[in-house]
Amino acid sequence: MTMTRLAAFLLIAITPAMAAAASAETFPARPVRVVLGLGSDVLPRMAAQKLSSVWGHQVLVDQRPGGGGSIATDIVAKSMPDGYTWLISTATHTINAGFTANVPSSLVTDFAPVILLAHAPYYLLVHPSVAAKSISELVEMARAKPGQLNYSTSGIGSPPHLATELFKIMARINIVHVPYKSSAAATTDLLGGHVQVSFQYAPTAMPHVKGGKVRVLAVTGAQRSTIAPELPTIAESGFPGFEVLGWNGVHVPKGTPRATISKINKNALDVLNLPDVREKMVIAGLELVGTTPDEFGAFVKKDLAHWIQLIKQTGIRPE
Repeated sequence: MTMTRLAAFLLIAITPAMAAAASAETFPARPVRVVLGLGSDVLPRMAAQKLSSVWGHQVLVDQRPGGGGSIATDIVAKSMPDGYTWLISTATHTINAGFTANVPSSLVTDFAPVILLAHAPYYLLVHPSVAAKSISELVEMARAKPGQLNYSTSGIGSPPHLATELFKIMARINIVHVPYKSSAAATTDLLGGHVQVSFQYAPTAMPHVKGGKVRVLAVTGAQRSTIAPELPTIAESGFPGFEVLGWNGVHVPKGTPRATISKINKNALDVLNLPDVREKMVIAGLELVGTTPDEFGAFVKKDLAHWIQLIKQTGIRPE
């Protein structure tokens, strides 16, 4: 090989590494776009505001609802892997992947994990007309009246739907699914007594619990919630192994420089540890987590396996 060809070869070989290093050294040098397709925008917007102040560049939340989150996911999957476009990932992403192998983009194969921001259990609610004051009493009632209790969800294949079907299997009970097109509609009919049971997030549930319009029996996490530690888990109420959590995190396109991911992770962790952020997220019903990128990657793979197993157990098919 001539010296000219050798020099050209070396230049080609080191250019990607130099570009990655330059990207990491200067990141962020311009505004960052955070694409949100699913879930609440409370934490993403607060984190974006804090990071904008730290970095001196705007971190802008771009809400792109629709397609069960696929619109937002596709936008980020097709963006440059430079750290300037993020996806707010949720449990719905792993649920959708669990339903079909033909999803356009997979968190595991097409994205790089950055950080698990927070998770949240669901609250098992009953209408006050239901006499049950505990999980065991609810199960006893359902077994005595098979098919006579109804439960509402935000739709077929939604996390509350899967959670309730898992509960039905483990408790060996028959309660009837009434799907709605939104969580708000599912809650409205629970409040009206048209359905008797529903799994809901804390922000939706707690105002109605405090107002005496519904009763909460348990939470769906493996451990008690730090937000409402007085509530038992379903797992400790006679059904060990029961766990269903909602969560959100940050993913970036696969190929994003590792140093850039590490910087985003470090600064996001700093934001999660701010007292005012923690205080407001408790009010929002979110339990802040904070992980390394590798820990979050392992979490996503475990969550996907959990949903795949649950979908097979329940036999649910999406609409």
